[in-house]
Amino acid sequence: MRVLMVIRGVLVWLLIPLATFVTSLLAIVFLVILRGSARKAQVLPRTWARIILAASGVKVKVTGLENIDKGRPYIFAANHQSQFDIFAMQGFFDFDFRWLAKKELFQIPLFGRAMQLAGYISIDRSHGREALKSLKEAAERIAAGTSVILFPEGTRSLDGKLHDFKSGGMVLAIKSGVPLVPVGISGTYAILPKGRLLAKPGQVFIRVGKPIETKDFSAGQKHELAAAVQAEVARLISGAQV
Repeated sequence: MRVLMVIRGVLVWLLIPLATFVTSLLAIVFLVILRGSARKAQVLPRTWARIILAASGVKVKVTGLENIDKGRPYIFAANHQSQFDIFAMQGFFDFDFRWLAKKELFQIPLFGRAMQLAGYISIDRSHGREALKSLKEAAERIAAGTSVILFPEGTRSLDGKLHDFKSGGMVLAIKSGVPLVPVGISGTYAILPKGRLLAKPGQVFIRVGKPIETKDFSAGQKHELAAAVQAEVARLISGAQV
């Protein structure tokens, strides 16, 4: 059994770059040559993620979608335990959203171009003028109707526990004026924790909380907002009713 799991894990990691290449190529063809819409193109990364999850033996259950209005833009704030958080959200989170991604990813040949065409938002994570500019541009995109997902912890948890939320995403929500929606993800740490190479089969739960309005918060209250969102995410991870 152990040998079979290792073989499966290796095959999955061979599948990921191949699936990413094919998906990126199809996205560019659809968006540039066929002049398709970025919204319709989202079926490609959704399929990409579902293929990887199925190959890994991972199932995903999403609850709480009734808490959100599909006609409104949101910033979804989720905990980050594993790379499989991305696959699970991309594959099964039934909402039209884009990822906030560090600018370096947009420099990857083919993949970066596909991300740009699909409407993903580049963020400069330095502390200079360019970082402020990218934050302003992201806020404008969100205010104009683009929903995004971010991981306020900033990186994957090493121990699977929830860590303090950084305030950058809170400032983005306050500047854009859209609600923050807490999202609790559980199960992914057991599947593939940071530092391990091979994934295990498992069950992922995504619980969507109720929106937290940001219009009454000022930039000076970013830490209070971060604490409020973190508390809700912790509650959702614990399995509390949404």
